[in-house]
Amino acid sequence: MNIQEATREKDRRLGAILREMGRVLIAFSGGVDSTFVLKRAQQELGDQVLAVTAASETFPSREFDAAVQLAQELGVQLHRTEVKELDNANFVANNPDRCYHCKTGLYSHLQQLAKELGYPYILDGSNVDDLGDYRPGLQAKNEQGVRSALQEAGLTKEEIRQLSKELGLPTWNKPSFACLSSRIPYGTRIEKWKIDQLDEGEAFLAALGLYQVRVRHHDNIARIEVMPEEIGKVLEHRDAIHAKFTKLGFTYVTLDLQGYRTGSMNEVLSEATKEKVKEASL
Repeated sequence: MNIQEATREKDRRLGAILREMGRVLIAFSGGVDSTFVLKRAQQELGDQVLAVTAASETFPSREFDAAVQLAQELGVQLHRTEVKELDNANFVANNPDRCYHCKTGLYSHLQQLAKELGYPYILDGSNVDDLGDYRPGLQAKNEQGVRSALQEAGLTKEEIRQLSKELGLPTWNKPSFACLSSRIPYGTRIEKWKIDQLDEGEAFLAALGLYQVRVRHHDNIARIEVMPEEIGKVLEHRDAIHAKFTKLGFTYVTLDLQGYRTGSMNEVLSEATKEKVKEASL
């Protein structure tokens, strides 16, 4: 794999940023980005790194368990914790600023942990590509003083995958993942039974060998998104998929012909709404 010198320069810049921090707590989900920044922090700072993985009602237990196992395999210090988003009325209301309330709860919790355990910096796994999407959680990150070393170094998702592969990290080609609440339309209450439907539905589709899947929850309609090149595979299994999803409680099961794309639930938002939140996060 040929990694361009520009990418290597960004990686060197990341190393310098981490060394300057000296001691860091990393919000670790086990995804591509947080795994890469955790590994690089371990390389640069040794035992001055703490990974914190939070169990959540909107984060599948299989993802939490995988993150814990990966941290152990990497040999980094790990702290397990828990957050309760469904106890937050502002989060459950599921307005367009939902992620702000979620991240405020998480980052304030991490701030308290960092103070108790003596870590002067908290890092997340945000990369440069995240700046181009509608992300109200950025405002919470800035308010809570959380840093994004990957963004500061100028690294994109594709570059992080390339560097992760070179490091031998098993997450280099892991599909993107976001909390299951992001599958529910704005203005529709987030409830545990909906989260459970989405979790079981996406796990079923992944077990069929589909690489990147999303199930969008539209009341009694399940809208399935997969990569365009895998739409044919969904059709091959359409009877099994329909049977499974109707058993989960959906009346109609649909396939989005446009295919998977990040943040498709944001497409209903006006540009004014997106811009307002973006300005607040700067």
